[in-house]
Amino acid sequence: MGRALTVMLPIRDAQVLIVGAGVTGTSVERVLTRMGAKVSLVDETHSRGDRLQLLPLADAATRHFDFVVVSPGWKITHPFLQELMSRKANLISEIDLAWQIKEKLLPSQKWIGITGTNGKTTAVELTTAILKEGGIRTTACGNVGDTVIEAVTSDQKFDYLVVELSSFQLEWSRLPSFSASAILNIADDHTDWHGGFDSYAQAKMRILDGTNLAILNGDDSVVVERSSNWDGRKVFYTLSAPKPGELGVVEDLLIDRAFVNDPLEAEVLAELHDVHPQAAHSVSNTLAASALGRSAGVAYSSIQNAVQNFRPGRHRIETILFKDGITWIDDSKATNPHAAAASIKSFSSVIWIAGGLAKGADMSSLVEKIAAKIKVAILIGADRELIGAALTKQFPNIPIIRVDGDKSDGLALMRRIVAQANESADIGDVVLLAPACASMDQFENYASRGDFFRDAVLELVDSK
Repeated sequence: MGRALTVMLPIRDAQVLIVGAGVTGTSVERVLTRMGAKVSLVDETHSRGDRLQLLPLADAATRHFDFVVVSPGWKITHPFLQELMSRKANLISEIDLAWQIKEKLLPSQKWIGITGTNGKTTAVELTTAILKEGGIRTTACGNVGDTVIEAVTSDQKFDYLVVELSSFQLEWSRLPSFSASAILNIADDHTDWHGGFDSYAQAKMRILDGTNLAILNGDDSVVVERSSNWDGRKVFYTLSAPKPGELGVVEDLLIDRAFVNDPLEAEVLAELHDVHPQAAHSVSNTLAASALGRSAGVAYSSIQNAVQNFRPGRHRIETILFKDGITWIDDSKATNPHAAAASIKSFSSVIWIAGGLAKGADMSSLVEKIAAKIKVAILIGADRELIGAALTKQFPNIPIIRVDGDKSDGLALMRRIVAQANESADIGDVVLLAPACASMDQFENYASRGDFFRDAVLELVDSK
C-alpha cells in the first residue's frame, strides 16, 4: 500500500481528494465537508447528481492534494493510484482517517473489530446487541450500518464501535488499535481481487496487527494455523467442549472458560435453544460475539438476554414459507461456497438454487461437501457452469435444472426459478436459495435477489 498518514493534518481548508464515490466515498465527503475541508471526488463507474461533481481522473492526477482518501474497492495496482504514488501523494483509507479523527476527538473510545469470510454482519450485530444490553453506548459500523467515519463523528459519542471489516478495508488500513478482534473463519472468497487465497487470508489476518485480544475460531484450521505465530492473547471458541481458556459447547449449553476468575471454573453464556437459527455456524457466531461482550465486561445475564432476543438480518437462512410440507428459505447472503455449505448442511433434502458471480472461488470442494444433501440443483447466473461441471463430474446422478435470465427483470427470472423448484419439491424438502456466488450479474445485490425470491414464492406458492 501507499504511505499512510501518521500525523493528523488539519482538516479545515485542506485540499482532499476522495477516490471512489460509492457509499464510503460519499460518506467521507459529507464528514470532511462539514469539518471544513475542500473536497474533490473521482470515480470510474458511479454517476452522481449536481451535488457531487466528479473530477476527471486525468485532471486529478496532476493536481496537489494534502491527502487522498481511497475507498476500499480500489486496488493498489490501479494506474491512477500508481500515478498518485509516483507523485508522493499521501494515501489513506477511510478506516485510518476515522481512527485519527477519533484519537483527536474521542481518545477514550474503544473499537472492537470483526472480520471473516462469513458471518461478519451477524456477529457484529449480535455483539452490538450484547454491549447495548450491558449498558454500553455502542453502534455497529464499517461494512454494516454507518461508515466508521460517520460513527466516530456522531453526536452520540459512543463508548465502543463494533467495526465490521472486509478484506478490502483491511488491505488498505494500518492505524487502528482494537481492544479486541474476532476472526470468524477464512475460506475461498474474493481471490479474483486479491490475486489468490494466500493474499486474501493475509489481508484478513492483518486485523491482529492492532489487536490486544484475539477471539479466534478454533474449529477453522486456517485461522488456527495462521494465528499460531501471533504473540498476543488468544481466546479460541469451538463447537466442542471448551478447554480452560476457551469458549465452547457442553451438551445444550454455551460455556465460557476464558473470562472467568478461575480457569477451572465455567460460566453459562446461553442455551442452544436461545440461538436463532439453531444452525452450527449461528452457534459459532454467538460464541464469538459473547466472547467480545465478555472482553468489554458485559455480565453473563446480559449476554443471555441479548442472545435470546436477537434475530439475524434478512436474507440469512430466513424462512419465507412453510406450506404443504415444503420449507422455502432465503439465504441470499450466502455469496461464497463457505457460506453456502454452512447453510446446506443445516438440512437433509435440499432443492438448491445456486449460481451467479463466483469471484474466483473453486466450487469443486463445495459440491463434494454438500452433495449428500442435494436432491435437485437449479443453476443460474454467469458462473453457473462452475457448479454444474463439478456436479456432473463428481455426482452425475443429481438432476440439474438451468434457468436463464438477465438483469432486466429479476422478478420474472425468479418466478421461473421458483416454478421449477415447486415442481421438483416434495414433502420434507427444503427449497434453499444459497447461491454460493455474488448476485450482480442478474440482480442489483444479494438483498434484491432475496427480495425477488420472497415475492415469487409468496405469489406462486403461497397464493395457491
